[in-house]
Amino acid sequence: MLLNPSYKYFLLLLGAPINLVVLFFYLYRRKKDTYYSLLDETRNELLESGYKDKLEVETLEQLQRKHQFFGQIRSQEKTECQAKKMTEAMFQEKIDEVTNRKLQLNQQRRLNFSGTFESLINHPSFLIISIIPGILMYVLIFLYSRPYLKYVFERLVMTLFVILGVSVLVFTILHLSPMNPAANILGQTATDEQIANFNKIYGLDQSYLAQLWNNLKGIFTFDLGKSFAGNEEVTTTIARKFPITLTLTVISLIMAMLIAIPVGIISATKRNSFWDYTFMFIALIGLSIPSFWQGLIFILNFSIKLHWLPATFNPQNWLSIIMPTIVLGTGLTASVARMTRSSMLEVINEDYIITATAKGLSKRQVLLKHAIRNAIIPIITVIGLQFGGMLGGSAVTEKVFNISGLGSYIVDKQFIPDIPSIMGGVIYTAITISIINVIIDVLYAFFDPRIRTKMKQY
Repeated sequence: MLLNPSYKYFLLLLGAPINLVVLFFYLYRRKKDTYYSLLDETRNELLESGYKDKLEVETLEQLQRKHQFFGQIRSQEKTECQAKKMTEAMFQEKIDEVTNRKLQLNQQRRLNFSGTFESLINHPSFLIISIIPGILMYVLIFLYSRPYLKYVFERLVMTLFVILGVSVLVFTILHLSPMNPAANILGQTATDEQIANFNKIYGLDQSYLAQLWNNLKGIFTFDLGKSFAGNEEVTTTIARKFPITLTLTVISLIMAMLIAIPVGIISATKRNSFWDYTFMFIALIGLSIPSFWQGLIFILNFSIKLHWLPATFNPQNWLSIIMPTIVLGTGLTASVARMTRSSMLEVINEDYIITATAKGLSKRQVLLKHAIRNAIIPIITVIGLQFGGMLGGSAVTEKVFNISGLGSYIVDKQFIPDIPSIMGGVIYTAITISIINVIIDVLYAFFDPRIRTKMKQY
C-alpha cells in the first residue's frame, strides 16, 4: 500500500499515532541494521579494487566517442564533469546491487518502515494496544487486501467525488441564473424591503462561496434546509416523493429486461427472418415515440374509451401504475433489445462458439453458457445508462399521469428557482445513479473473468 500513491497518504494519515510509534522503532533499529555496515564495506572494497576509476575512464571515453560521432563540440571540462556525474550514479547502483546480493547470501533483509511495521504487528500485545487508535487504518488495510471489497470501495469513493462535482455544478448554474427567487415568489407587488428580508432569511444575500459552503454542508449532513416556496423541509419532501419515482423506474426496468433480452436473443439467432424484422421494427417505433404523446394516447384509449385503467396515479390502486411503467419503459425496452441483438451477433460467430457447437453442446447450452455471458457487458452498460436517464427523465411521464414524484417536483421548482429543493432532488438522483453505476461495475466483474483477474493484480 505504501507503494501505491492513491493509498499511501491515506494510510499514513489514518494511522498517524501508530505510524509515529513504528517510525520511532524504525529509526532506533536502523542504527543497528547490518545493511549500512555492508554498504560501507562494499563501497570500500570497490574503491580499493579501482572499479570507480576504471568506470570513470570508460564513461569518459564513451562520451568523447559519442560527441565525435554526432559532431558535437564540447569542452573537455564539461565532458569530464558529465562523466563524473554518470560515474557516480552507476557506481552507487553497483554498490546497491552488490550489497543486496550479500544480504541474500546471508539470508538477511534490509530494514525498512513496512518491515518494521510487519515485525511489530506480529506481536499480539502491540496489535491489541494499537487496535483502537489505528482502527481506521486497519479497516483500510483489510479493504485493500480483499480485491472485491477494494474494487467496490474505490468506486464508492469515486461516487463521493461525483456527487460533490454535481453539487458544485448545479449550484453554480442556479446561482448564475438571471431569475430572482424572491421576486418570483413574492410577486410583482413586493417592495424592496420585502425582497431584501426574503434574501436575508434564506441566505441569498451572502457571497457565492458562503452559499456554496452552506449547501455542501447541508448535503453531507442531510439537512438541506427549507424550500423557498411552501417553507417545507426539503429532506422530508424528497424522502416522500423519491420512493414513487424509484418504484416506477425499477418496475419499468424489470419489465424492459424481461421483454428486451429474450427479444434481442431471438432476433440475433434468427437473423434476417420474419421475427427479426418484426421485433426490430417495433423496437424502432418504441425509440421514436415521444413519451408524452404515448401517455396521452394510452389515457385516451385505455382510460376514456375502454375504461380499463385509471387515467391518473392513485397509490391505493395498483392498476394506476401500469400505464406509467409501460410508457416509461418503452424506450428502455427498445434500446436494450437492439443492443442485445447487436451484441449477440458479434458473439455467436466467434471461434469459441463454433468450438462449443462442434463439441456437441446443444444450441441452448451454447447460448446460455457462452454467448449470453460474453455479450452481456454492453447490455449492462446500456441498462445502467438508461436507468439514470429514466430517473431524471420520468418528469414528463409523471406530469402526464399526475404522479407526485421527484421528476415533476424538480421541474416545478426550477422555474422559481427554488435552490434548496432543486439541489435536494438533483443530489438524491445523483446518489441513486452513482449507486447503480457501482452495481454495474460489480456486475462487470461478475460476468467478465478478465476484470476479476485485473482486480487481483492491482
